[in-house]
Amino acid sequence: MKQLWLHTVRWYLRIGLFFYYKKIQVIKHASIPKNTPLLFLCNHQNALVDALLIATTSERFTYFLTRASVFKKPLVAKFLRSVQMLPVFRVRDGWQTIKNNHGTFNLCTKLLSNNETVSLFPEGNHHINRTVRPLSKGFTRIVLETLKVTPDLDLKLVPIGLNYQDGVIFPDEVSLHYGVPIDVKTLIKDCEDDQSASLALKTKVQDELKTLTTHVPPNDYENNLQRLQKQGVNFRYPEQVNAFIASGFKNYNGPKYKAKPTVVSTLFKWLLKLNLWLPFLVWRYYALPKIKEVEFVATFRFALAITLVPIWLLLLTCIIGSVFSWTFGLSYLIFSLIIALLAVKL
Repeated sequence: MKQLWLHTVRWYLRIGLFFYYKKIQVIKHASIPKNTPLLFLCNHQNALVDALLIATTSERFTYFLTRASVFKKPLVAKFLRSVQMLPVFRVRDGWQTIKNNHGTFNLCTKLLSNNETVSLFPEGNHHINRTVRPLSKGFTRIVLETLKVTPDLDLKLVPIGLNYQDGVIFPDEVSLHYGVPIDVKTLIKDCEDDQSASLALKTKVQDELKTLTTHVPPNDYENNLQRLQKQGVNFRYPEQVNAFIASGFKNYNGPKYKAKPTVVSTLFKWLLKLNLWLPFLVWRYYALPKIKEVEFVATFRFALAITLVPIWLLLLTCIIGSVFSWTFGLSYLIFSLIIALLAVKL
């Protein structure tokens, strides 16, 4: 039953993300092992959406370490645990809660020892900036503890670079770059102690993330970002964008991003808003004003898109079908899906 539930959730999320994003591009620089314990390590820019994109494109059912604050409501916590999300506590949650991470980290060790997959965001927090931040040592602790429990384990790290064109707008474009798996035992075989091994792991993963995602140095960040946007770079191609930054912002050879909407795409977006007028008003005047961090905008918008929007469309379909005929009702539903698809993809 658990596998059926996970397949159903992943299938539903894939459909939702297909209708939500204009383009989702997945680049795998090497095949992802199927029967090997893996630790996915990704940059973190966009709250829960980051995890959903990994969950629907990685080809592995993975356990996600998630900020503990979202587990406060019992019903929400039950659902999150059912889709393999595990709470991890931070200092801001209170010093007394940090000890609760022991249980989560021990569970990660058991999962990896059983050839499962665990995903986490080693930067320790999310931020919309296009900069790979210093990595926390939490993931190195999991790695080293796992190898102490199971020394012969063929544990591999897979760095992932998430690259949003904007991150907040709708519809947006995104690419996921899966890096070459890193063999842990080979990487740390010459390390003398846990401290040097931890440093080697952090350095290697951070270096990989800086190539798999656009890395704008934090010094003079805003000015550098404006120069990239003025050039019209396509952030889904981090290799070309990073090369442009390294060249001193000369000779950008990557694809350009065409942000100007056409008359046709604008028309379908207005039709979409008219058709979804109630969900749109709920989003615009109820949900959006309550969001305090910009990194949560896409997450809450997507949450409404896969919950309230289907309910609204099914309700109208039933009303039209009951008043007129089910042929009209089903025709309305199909027409609505076509409008949504064209509004997002054009």
